[in-house]
Amino acid sequence: MKAYKHNYKQQVQFLAILLFIIVFVVACSSRKYIAPYQSIVKKVKIENVDEKFEEESYNFIQNDIRPSGGLGINVGLYNIFNTKNGKYKTNNISELGTPPPILDSTLVEISRTQIEKFLKSKGYFKARVESQIEVKNKIAKLKFIAQPGPAFFVNKISFEIPDSSLKQLYFLHKPSFSKLKVGMQYDEDSLVNEREEIQKLMRQSGYFDFERPYVRFEPDSNQNQSMVSIKLIIDNPTNGQPHQIYTVGETNILIAPNSEGFTDSLKLNGTVNRGIRFTDLSNKFKANPIVRYDFLREGEIFDVRKEKLTYDRLYELNVFKNVKIDYTKSAVSSKKVEPVIMLIPQKRRSNRVEGEIPFNASTIGFNISNTYTDNNFLKGAERFQLQVKGGLQSRIGSGQSVFKDVYQQDFSVGASLTVPRLVVPFTIPLMGKNGMPSTTFSSSYLYASQVNIFVRRTIINAITYDWAETKSKQHSFTPVNFEYRFGNVSALDAGTASTNSYFLRLLGTKLLTSSSKYNYTLNANKLTLPDNFIYFRGGLELAGNLLQGVSRLTGGQLDNTGKNATVFNVPFAQFVRPDIDLRFYRNLGGNEQLVFRLNAGLGLAYGNSREMPFEKLFFAGGASGVRAWQARTLGPGNYNRETLANDTERRDFFGIDQLGEMRIEMNFEYRNMLIRKFFGGKLKGAAFVDMGNTWNISAGNPKSETYFNFKNLAQQIALGTGFGFRYDVDFFVFRFDIGLKLRDPQFEGADQWVIAKYFKGAKEFKANYALSNGPDRFRFVQYNFGIGMPF
Repeated sequence: MKAYKHNYKQQVQFLAILLFIIVFVVACSSRKYIAPYQSIVKKVKIENVDEKFEEESYNFIQNDIRPSGGLGINVGLYNIFNTKNGKYKTNNISELGTPPPILDSTLVEISRTQIEKFLKSKGYFKARVESQIEVKNKIAKLKFIAQPGPAFFVNKISFEIPDSSLKQLYFLHKPSFSKLKVGMQYDEDSLVNEREEIQKLMRQSGYFDFERPYVRFEPDSNQNQSMVSIKLIIDNPTNGQPHQIYTVGETNILIAPNSEGFTDSLKLNGTVNRGIRFTDLSNKFKANPIVRYDFLREGEIFDVRKEKLTYDRLYELNVFKNVKIDYTKSAVSSKKVEPVIMLIPQKRRSNRVEGEIPFNASTIGFNISNTYTDNNFLKGAERFQLQVKGGLQSRIGSGQSVFKDVYQQDFSVGASLTVPRLVVPFTIPLMGKNGMPSTTFSSSYLYASQVNIFVRRTIINAITYDWAETKSKQHSFTPVNFEYRFGNVSALDAGTASTNSYFLRLLGTKLLTSSSKYNYTLNANKLTLPDNFIYFRGGLELAGNLLQGVSRLTGGQLDNTGKNATVFNVPFAQFVRPDIDLRFYRNLGGNEQLVFRLNAGLGLAYGNSREMPFEKLFFAGGASGVRAWQARTLGPGNYNRETLANDTERRDFFGIDQLGEMRIEMNFEYRNMLIRKFFGGKLKGAAFVDMGNTWNISAGNPKSETYFNFKNLAQQIALGTGFGFRYDVDFFVFRFDIGLKLRDPQFEGADQWVIAKYFKGAKEFKANYALSNGPDRFRFVQYNFGIGMPF
């Protein structure tokens, strides 16, 4: 068994290299699976095209004759699963991998024609493209040779807009969207953009019937010196009359009887309130929560943006599976359109069971939860949720069976009610143009225990407001967050009491917390986009000021230490806790992306408190932090668990004694695409460098090496690197990261660079560590599993 463990790493590395060689070799042998008259395209080259158009030109080469990337791995995987008896299969084709690009002269001609058309669309009106095919030993090389000729530039732009109102509106807004300028190189994409923007502008300004064909262009390139003039024409309707501006008339909101949809016959509500006729055929909805997010208001000029806004908000209520908006021309006025909003309810109640198995090289556990949801609890699109969750964590690696050594247990039950508006005792303007505002009332009970150390219970009640300032700017404010924590601790012996009295004191204290929280998030809506942007999330929690006022008004007593004031004879916490998450996303072209992240937090106790509550401390490491360390096993500062009294204490305080009042973590991650087709999804890769730690700042912890000291900062930063895989199946991303320790701050001097030990003397180093830090084991490599991106 020990020999197996000793050789495990080498075996994994050998198998990985062997698999790569097999796949690569199979990819290179694609020629043996094709017919004698066929060839595989290995290289495609485009010549004489301006550098700024070269990449776009390549995109017009047909996919089936375009060589695949990934060092042939994609083709290798395809060959493994889609060949039989020395030939490619013609049925039961697996989607794993990418087929080899087999030469097809028809596709070559289509590609040549498309490249030529593309160059002409970019102003090279005299462009000609030739194709050349070279075949040798079933390997084909394609070359597309362009003769672009001179580029044509715009020397004149004229306009023909007979409708004076449209003409005035166009020239008023033209500077904000138009890409047409005298002196620019002719570009059909700019004309398409102009047409789209004009149609959008008119539909936003009341012109309900305005469509794209009303906008057309007449370019004239029959001029000297490669010049082209452009005439922009906005036609009137076929009847010759000017375009009609429409206002919104009466709106009909119809809710289907059930999730099956509408029946053939409908009986409309006879009452019209403020221009809206609300008909609920299901009898399960109140009018106000639905009507509130209808932005197509009677008497206002038609604006297509308000239609989209109504769609978005009604879907975000999360009570309708289908939203459809149609229009009828008013029978009363020829200048009105009457919206008809048809809503089909979704299933109201649901129950979801979820589970996970968090594990790494030293621990394994499971969490299971059951969540009951009612999406229309009080007939106002309120969401009620009741969740029951439980789990445990066990140590492994000591030769005992799984879950024999359970050291952590937790259980929680919580309920929440989310109302789709801001519930406040005063009038505020309607919010919802950029996102659904909500108010959440929540209450929960949490139980947590660690064998031989503590049992901790927490009751939490909170009210939270969430709203969007813009699509990119989100706010969350919790004016009331009331927490009551109580429990008991078990000091193992006198040594425990002396070496970890700090954490025992935090865990064993009854504590009231009344805090307010605020969070601001920027660009969360862009996290799945391959753009260049900055993401920011900043939070601030301020606790204890209200309870301090109550204590003074009620003449609160001091606690048994004679230092802290109490409310109802229970001490209360007073602290400030800011934290930030700042990220820079940089697109490197294609599917390559570079991400830099700074994650930092600080907890500062003041007033009635000498230390931060245990639950408000920070930890480092884990699947979204410094990934070469297991969560809660890094820091604080230069702390080494060798200083604990004995093996028993190290065993029982695992995951407790490595928390701090301050955290700084930085991550650099490079992301790219590995395999486009991989078991129904995409396989992406990542390489990363992580660094960071936690520290203490408030007096109370007897271990001086855990405190932040700027002079010692360079010696207190942990450094790790690694690589990972992301299996992307659209709705979920399953993540596996392998982190390797480079520098470990628990050691001193040159010994901190543990990467040197990894390559020389690893066995002896780990054995010595086990003697001084048992039962802890030093692990150079950490495996992390997760769902979703790490950041």
